[in-house]
Amino acid sequence: MNKGIVSMNPPIRRHWGTLFSLQNVLIVLLVLTLTTSTLIPLLLLFSKALLNKNEEYVGLANFVQYFSTPSLIQSLTNTIWISVLSTALAVVLAFAYAYGISRTAIRGKSYFRYVALLPLFQPTMMHGIALTYLFGNQGMITNGFFGLLPGLRIGIYGPIGIVISEVIYLFPQAFLIFITALSMTDQRLYEAAESLGANTFKTFFTVTLPSVKYGLISAIFVCFTASFTDFGAPQAIGGKFNVLATDIYKQVIGQQNLSMGATVGILLTIPAIIAFAVDRFVERKQRSMLSSKSTPYRVPEGRARDRFYRVFCLLVSIAILIPLLTIVFASLVKVWPYKLSLSLKHYDFSSVAGSGLEPFWNSLKVSLITAVAGTVITFIFAYLIEKTRSMKGMRQVGYFLSILPLALPGMVIGLAYIFFFNDPGNPLNWMYGTMAIIVLANITHFYAVPFITATTALKKLDKEFELVSESMRIPFYKTFLRVTVPMSLPAIIEIAMYFFVNSMVTVSAVVFLRSADMNLAAVALVNMEDAGDVAAAAAMSTLIVGTNIAIRLVYEFILKKVKKRTAAWQMPK
Repeated sequence: MNKGIVSMNPPIRRHWGTLFSLQNVLIVLLVLTLTTSTLIPLLLLFSKALLNKNEEYVGLANFVQYFSTPSLIQSLTNTIWISVLSTALAVVLAFAYAYGISRTAIRGKSYFRYVALLPLFQPTMMHGIALTYLFGNQGMITNGFFGLLPGLRIGIYGPIGIVISEVIYLFPQAFLIFITALSMTDQRLYEAAESLGANTFKTFFTVTLPSVKYGLISAIFVCFTASFTDFGAPQAIGGKFNVLATDIYKQVIGQQNLSMGATVGILLTIPAIIAFAVDRFVERKQRSMLSSKSTPYRVPEGRARDRFYRVFCLLVSIAILIPLLTIVFASLVKVWPYKLSLSLKHYDFSSVAGSGLEPFWNSLKVSLITAVAGTVITFIFAYLIEKTRSMKGMRQVGYFLSILPLALPGMVIGLAYIFFFNDPGNPLNWMYGTMAIIVLANITHFYAVPFITATTALKKLDKEFELVSESMRIPFYKTFLRVTVPMSLPAIIEIAMYFFVNSMVTVSAVVFLRSADMNLAAVALVNMEDAGDVAAAAAMSTLIVGTNIAIRLVYEFILKKVKKRTAAWQMPK
């Protein structure tokens, strides 16, 4: 009897040892962390929409009040048609631009690619400020280039300015989707169309468009959602033309009506959730478009075609560069448009609403911490979900929570964090008003894309690494540090760069969370623009863009070195 009991102890010990292994503990912590940072604040936001100002339960009364208030309904209508028009223009321009780069033999493709990405390094408010300098009451073009030419009057304040700003903002996002989709076409389809006698136009509509249809759908939903939830452009140049994002800001900051702010936040989330679901469906469909027998596309000769796209891409690149160059020039001019001599006085922020250079240094610190902490957290979490084999159910929950931020607008995250972290009963209340909550909001806001990047990189690594390590009883963390991390360095560097750049330019996720002594550069633009310090806002924008471009150059240099090393590691002996 005693022998039987003794013989049962080793399996029991192994069972409990497996249950409480380091991997399983980390997976549980992963799910708890993602639940605390994403799901619980979101649920709290939804519950706040059911309360009134006195924290009394009123059910759907806030929604009834919203849809019975003409001015608020007008904001919803404005948001929808602005988003539809901006999406249509951005998608058409980005597709033609990407087509010109990938399907023609034009020169300067590297230049066109880099210029297309420049708006990613710019705060969305900067586009509106640039348009003010170009088409405002004292604008360069409005006054005919300082009186040298006839002026061109455009009612830039309102829907026209918002649409132009949004198109600049959305263009690189759509371009990245299309340039990837166009690179996945099978050359054999074009050869078949040619053998059947199809002309250029028929081939375009029967082969090219169907081959990128999933990318087209994805681009439309991504652009619509980004425009629908954007705060910077409407705030900078919208004037009295209200949209949902500015309504949230006015409800929370202006009227201190957090319940109505939560109600508008839910309305802002609906299209994002729909776009999230569509994007997941499209991504699964697009994975199966290429087979192992596919052949890469070969650009046919066409001089007239190349000349057309060379001119088109050049014009678009100039249109992207003009606002940026305008902002840089405006930041250096003494008094626009009266004293055009150059000066650095606008870079002295001590006498404007931005409170000196402190917001810029704060943004730099926040972005660096976000880049380091976000990269470490994202890659470890992606590894636990992708490469471990235990607790499958928990890992699936973790995966869902990891991609959930794709469906959450930045303003919704910021507002949800107010409700969650400002509660005195919350043990994490100490974070409210500190740099820590801003870093956490940034990581949560931008977490999904780096997570997908990390899991994509991990899928490419051979599963044998973990299996061999497990059979040799090598702890998983040693395999992670000695094999997985070195082999995934290009993706890790890309993730860090993504976190840094987006943390520098974001406004929506942190505009509600920064305290009086913890302002940020992108949020300072809002304060400067509200106070009429437009030249100082241009100077701060220039600092942000210059910093992001410098980080991008460092990223390119490091990535080149790292790829050489990883390529050497992966070469067969």
